[in-house]
Amino acid sequence: MGQQEKVATSLAGTVSEEISASLTAVDAELARRYPGDPGTRQPVHTVYVPGDVFEPGTLRSWGDQALAALDEHAPDAASFAAVLGIPEELAGPVHDRVRAKLSREPVEDLRIDFEDGYGPRPDAEEDEAAARAARLVSQAYADGTAAPYMGIRMKCMEAGVRDRGIRTTDVFLTGLMAAGGLPEGLVLTLPKVTYPEQVTAFVQLLEAFEKAHGLDAGRIGFEIQIETSQSILAADGTAAVARMIDAAQGRATGLHYGTFDYSACVGVSAAYQASDHPAADHAKAVMQVAAAGTGVRVSDGSTNVLPVGPTAQVHEAWRLHYGLTRRALARAYYQGWDMHPGHLPTRYAAVYTFYREGLEPAAARLAAYVAKAGGDVMDEPATAKALSGYLLRGIDCGALDTAEVARLTGLTRADLDAFSSPRRGDLTITAP
Repeated sequence: MGQQEKVATSLAGTVSEEISASLTAVDAELARRYPGDPGTRQPVHTVYVPGDVFEPGTLRSWGDQALAALDEHAPDAASFAAVLGIPEELAGPVHDRVRAKLSREPVEDLRIDFEDGYGPRPDAEEDEAAARAARLVSQAYADGTAAPYMGIRMKCMEAGVRDRGIRTTDVFLTGLMAAGGLPEGLVLTLPKVTYPEQVTAFVQLLEAFEKAHGLDAGRIGFEIQIETSQSILAADGTAAVARMIDAAQGRATGLHYGTFDYSACVGVSAAYQASDHPAADHAKAVMQVAAAGTGVRVSDGSTNVLPVGPTAQVHEAWRLHYGLTRRALARAYYQGWDMHPGHLPTRYAAVYTFYREGLEPAAARLAAYVAKAGGDVMDEPATAKALSGYLLRGIDCGALDTAEVARLTGLTRADLDAFSSPRRGDLTITAP
């Protein structure tokens, strides 16, 4: 072994203690502001349906319409792959999984819309629609037909519609409580936020509701919709979105980019309003940095080009949507909006191709990291975290199977969870 080295130090033990004491407040602040990813499932998309349109069969109807679009415009794996440019070796697996997904779980996240998609209505009409939404959501969770995540988008906290938004939120949540309680998959979306104080006001509303019903403090979370320039850059030059996350006091679950409102806000003409516009890229990059490490997820927006009409027109819209979705995934925006049932085939095709084409390389790199093996890439713990997160997202959405990931990595789902969220505790590797 050779001669044992003599170890010497120059500092007294109290130096380390004093430094640690001086950073106690910083340690606490880091833990509070940056708890890391929650480790829960993030849906790959959000579907918006107006409050007066949502019915008990809406989710199944979207799936059936999506399957019908496939049957009409790309009836087999080869034709679907040819339209989208999916590699030949993935054509069958992706096509089969897309059809299975549309049959089993066509929508992962549903928002019943009482804002732009619903518009101004008489108070009595919106009251009734909000109460009806609560009843239908409760029924869906009770009978097993619910999407994994469901909720409403209320009107915003600006003066002209504030009271209406507060009342709709109250009616909806009260209806859920009366029907048996708040479902685990409940999600609320607060739109058109311009000032952190509006987020604070919404927190105040939710706190009051929780106290009124004896719920645990912080039980109700919400998404913040980023649709205005003021939400990205405040008048004083600060990144307002970071202050909004802080104002949510731990309740913020997501930041959703509003493609068309934001584009119009910064003056982009209608013909160029899209999620790949440079203005959109800037806004989402700021959102991404502000949310990093906080546990708040970032969602891309939507395209308003609908896959309807003759087959050639549908194919063109499909290629656009597929390309935008793949672009977003590469930029770590793992969620987006879908505006029409015809978007579902290309949403899942893009997501499934993304995960299946990277399955073997990601699994091999993670297995090599665990085994401390060699290779042409020297990965670090942060990369192992990213690799496991990638595989977990693929499993959660149906692109990958737990068994095939275990076979390729030698890791269980619990192992992947531990790599993906190391702050939960020490990593222990077990046999798959």
